[in-house]
Amino acid sequence: MAAYGKLARYSTVGAGAAAITLAFSQISYSLDFLGNSNVGHFLHSPLEASLTACQGVVRSSRAVYTFTVNSLDYKYSLRGYDYKSEEYYQVRSQVHLRAAKRILKLCESNKGFYLKAGQFVASMQHVPKEYTSTLSTLQDQAVPCHIEAIKQVFIDNFGKDISDIYMTFDEQPIAAASIAQVHHATLVDGQEVAVKVQYPGLQQKLRVDITTMTFLSHAITWIFPEYQFEWIVPEFENTLSKELDFVQEAANAERTARNFRENSTVKVPHIFWDFTRTQVLTMEFIHGCKIDNLECLLKAGLNPSKVAQALVEVFAEMIFVHGYVHGDPHPGNILVLPHSSKKQSFDIVLLDHGIYRELDERFRMDFCHLWKALILLDPHEVKQMGERIGAGKYYQYLPVIFTGRTIG
Repeated sequence: MAAYGKLARYSTVGAGAAAITLAFSQISYSLDFLGNSNVGHFLHSPLEASLTACQGVVRSSRAVYTFTVNSLDYKYSLRGYDYKSEEYYQVRSQVHLRAAKRILKLCESNKGFYLKAGQFVASMQHVPKEYTSTLSTLQDQAVPCHIEAIKQVFIDNFGKDISDIYMTFDEQPIAAASIAQVHHATLVDGQEVAVKVQYPGLQQKLRVDITTMTFLSHAITWIFPEYQFEWIVPEFENTLSKELDFVQEAANAERTARNFRENSTVKVPHIFWDFTRTQVLTMEFIHGCKIDNLECLLKAGLNPSKVAQALVEVFAEMIFVHGYVHGDPHPGNILVLPHSSKKQSFDIVLLDHGIYRELDERFRMDFCHLWKALILLDPHEVKQMGERIGAGKYYQYLPVIFTGRTIG
């Protein structure tokens, strides 16, 4: 342990130096970026820009420190064990848990995109359960932004104060997430709306944080060749870049509404384009029950089983028919709106359309045929479709993965 502690100290000193080098390499970029782009209007003085750069150093240092300690923990805690032994798996599970807790602390400290990255990892089914269970607590960690900063976002996007846009605007947010918060408001004609406002300064933080994450993912692959994590950061960056554009989110919402125009069960909030910009999204406010709130559903006289069946059918239609799939369907983004005029009747309300996955047409058709084969218990077709979608020799596990049963 003494050797481990000494090595850890030397390594973390090196990690700190690496973090500072990495972060300061971004400071000149950030200052130039802020001085030569429209993003600069979020930072209204050189002092604010310098503070943002210094925060980048601190955030990067925390990230590299956490990476270094986790790497050492894996390298030295698992040394000497037979990787096929039960003891190895027990120790590895303990290391997974310690590492996940350190990453949780990092996400809680750095907030912003680190919270989003932690939530992203927590939603993945192919990482160790110690990570998903530990990082799942980040779903409720977002802290609302101060109202003065929110007011500045409106001035930067509309050139107007909030009071010049809405008749009423509740300064206390009704929801807060990692990149934005939502306020209740009314338009001048009395229309009740939900206003999603992006936190200021996210674009410049994104550049520094993604650079840090890319550096660390490459380092993990170099130290642990058996773990290939390099693909995660580009996937995360691509997803996040789209999610930061609220005009794109509004377009996604309208596309989904058009896709379900023949389905009376699905409702997507109407977008008010005159009051929507890249960082502000104004949409119809809809009252309803969160889909996992059984007490609310029962109080409204709804059968939860019928609601669940309707939800499955909605997403089946997205996958198998439209090939355009909502990418963040957690309970906070799905409401159930009971019909007052008809018993046991309701709408499924889809919220937060920032992330979508568009399926290639060939993949969509192959996936349809795969599910048909799974239902009809056709092993030859399962093999053929499994190979077509890229499962290769692992096609034989698809029945277990998707249906929980084997095909003889």
